[in-house]
Amino acid sequence: MHNAKITGWGKCVPPAILTNDDLATFIDTSDEWIKTRTGIHQRHVSHVETSELASLAAKRALAAANVEGSEIDMIILATASPDTLIPNIASTVQANIGATCGAFDINAACSGFLYGLGLANSQIKSGQSKKVLVIGAERLTFFLDWSRRDTAVLFGDGAGAVVVEATEQDCGILGYELNNDPAGREFLKAGFGTTMDRFDTASLDFHIQFDGQEIFKRAINGMKNLSTQVIDMCNLPIDQIDLVIPHQANERIIDTLISKMKLPKDKAFVNIANYGNTSAATIPIAICDALEQGILKPNQNILSCAFGAGLTSAAVLMKWGDRVTPLKESDAELPECNQTALELVKRAADHFCDS
Repeated sequence: MHNAKITGWGKCVPPAILTNDDLATFIDTSDEWIKTRTGIHQRHVSHVETSELASLAAKRALAAANVEGSEIDMIILATASPDTLIPNIASTVQANIGATCGAFDINAACSGFLYGLGLANSQIKSGQSKKVLVIGAERLTFFLDWSRRDTAVLFGDGAGAVVVEATEQDCGILGYELNNDPAGREFLKAGFGTTMDRFDTASLDFHIQFDGQEIFKRAINGMKNLSTQVIDMCNLPIDQIDLVIPHQANERIIDTLISKMKLPKDKAFVNIANYGNTSAATIPIAICDALEQGILKPNQNILSCAFGAGLTSAAVLMKWGDRVTPLKESDAELPECNQTALELVKRAADHFCDS
């Protein structure tokens, strides 16, 4: 039976940056208030659709693996903020990279990328696929009510992707666990869908809503429980975990999780300060950053865990391979952005904050 290992990686974050000080110009908040409670310093705001972010991350991941789009056997795209409900945006990425395979979106919110990684692992181990492209991509700033400080300060846009390949080497995904707690599904939601009255504009309630205290508590417990399960399942002593790459929702959640797991704080990779919460994109973006910074090293045991709306949770344990540099680099870029982040959000901010 083949193992499934990550051979390529790529990220795409849009160039426009919205700082905490920018937010303070139209929300009752401050840089200190946001950093103290979340660890976030800034977030990126996209001038393009989610599929464009996803496509560029995918092209960069393919180049890093030295794989052509035509070689990919399956595309799994995790997102809660697609361009369209129908068709899926995995098909847009497929067209943009020249793939001729099965392609679909999944919505497991912030856990979506790890759900996709688990599915890719199963496809490869079953022999159905040899090369799978897994993407997490979000344009969550589109869904924000900018008058609601609790959510407006948290989210950002971006995408990350990995190529997962079959290998005979003793590395790759060691195990994964997925779960969902439906009792908490009302604690985090965006209410757009068939529950709305399409003829009543007052029912167009599709901005992100959440209960911060409940999410904080359940996120820690959910990620800790699944992480413990997957570590035990793989019979790996916890002190042999070299690096933890958790979902980047809130730095306080990460700190508490690492403390409860009795792991040294320096084993957790944290980059939320630069991006905010990009939901399904946080983990693949973090993988790219950890590699770029030399923190993710060859043959390390890496634990990744996430928690999101649903309430979904996921944990993946993997042993990295011996390569930590890309084989090639893509020269693809996003279209030029001629607006600042404040200019990009102005119409929405004026609508919500003046109403």
